[in-house]
Formats: sequence, C-alpha cells, structure tokens
Amino acid sequence: MNQTPVQGAQVVSRIAGLLRIVGRRPEGSSLVELVRESGLTRPTVHRLLASLASEGLLDHDPRSGNWVLGPEVLLLGAVASARFPLEDIARPSLRRLAEETGESAFFSIRRGAETVCLLREEGSFPVRSFVLHEGVRFPLGVASAGTAILAFLPDDEQEQILSDWAAHAGDFATGHTESVVRANLRQTRRTGYSVNPGLVLEGSWGMGAAVFDQAGRPAWALSLTGIEPRFRGDRQELLGRLLLEEAHRLTVQLSAPGRDRR
Repeated sequence: MNQTPVQGAQVVSRIAGLLRIVGRRPEGSSLVELVRESGLTRPTVHRLLASLASEGLLDHDPRSGNWVLGPEVLLLGAVASARFPLEDIARPSLRRLAEETGESAFFSIRRGAETVCLLREEGSFPVRSFVLHEGVRFPLGVASAGTAILAFLPDDEQEQILSDWAAHAGDFATGHTESVVRANLRQTRRTGYSVNPGLVLEGSWGMGAAVFDQAGRPAWALSLTGIEPRFRGDRQELLGRLLLEEAHRLTVQLSAPGRDRR
C-alpha cells in the first residue's frame, strides 16, 4: 500500500485538531494558544481559521479576540445526536448523583487515547470545582474519568500508554508522574472506582467509575468533582458506592443489543 501522505488528509487532520482545541472551552482559544497547541505556523493557523469561519464552523469573538465554535457545529451536532442518544440514557444517572451527593456529576467518553466530557449536571453544594465541563479532553490516565477507564483496559493496552507516559500525558505529566499513575490504577482496580486527589488542580478532587460496552471494554465513565474536604474519609466510600451503582446501571443500558454508542 502506498504510504505517501495524502495532502488533503493532512489538511483535514489540521482542521480537526484546531476544532478540538477551540472546543475545549466555551470561551474558545486565542490565535496565540492555537498556534502553540497545534504546533502549526501562525500563517497556516490564520488561513485555516478564516476558512472555517467562512463555513460557519468557527466564529471570531470581537470582544475577547478568541476563536469559538460556530453555528454550523451546533447544527451538525444536533443531527449527530440522533445516532448517539447518550443524553437520554446518561442524564438520569447524572441527576441522581448530583442530587444525592451535592457534587457536580459528569459523563465522559473514551476517544482513542483521550477522554472527552460530554455531559455535566451541577450539584447543590455552593463551592464547586470548575476543572471539568463539556468538551474538555484529558489523556487517558489523567483525571478521575481517564483513570477509571485506563485501569480496566487490557494490560497490553495499558503498557503501551504507560511506556511513553511523559509524551502521552504532556503538560499533565508533572502532577501525574508514572509512578503515581500506576499506583492510582492499582487502587482503582482494587476498589472499582478511581480517586484523583487534586492532581489536575490543587484542592480540586475527583472520583470516577468506568462504564462498559457490549464487549466488556471501558468506553465511558461517570465522575464527580468538588473540593478536597468533600472527598475525604468515609464520604469517599459513599461516593464510590454511588458511582459504581450508577455505572453498573448505565453499563446494562448501554451494552444492551442495539445500544453500541461508541
């Protein structure tokens, strides 16, 4: 097979990368951030942004100067959601978790070597952590959802990621050292749920539980985030039990025949 890179495929890859970067935060990203995070030159990024804006996929916010997702993305997402009705399936679990714990609850999906937050339900506790929201991506093994998923992947897949951990974790490698991550994975396999003790942001804790697909593979995760005192001692066991109960409920629903939503 001809292994020569296809120019058009390279352009598509660059465009997809820029859309993912912009989509990480509701407020979007500046041109400087897009150049730095994409690794592309400033003229290339500017040219691609202008093309995406002309198609309605991106907008330029004149007040902040940031690039944000455009209306065409909303339309495409609305059409795609009919094939992936995860909102209807996962939202009840998120509401129960938020109501019973008072913490913010999240539903994330595995996409390759990353997790992407899809849904959020705010809790009633007045002090919250704002590390996670819809569209945020983390490398597998980083944050509670990614730890819960990585912990239950086959050993060879785990080792493939861990063998080049610093490159995989990127900016998160400082707080998430390989030894810390391996210990977290062992603990997650023992208890069934993961705990992230402020490794992404000091004082902001998270817990997660994997949700499995028809093949028994961890494809999604439920998680809770909040401030450190709310995740200590006996309450941690309570939160873990609630997460596992809802994760099992979703696993049964999502792994039913005709429910493959990866």
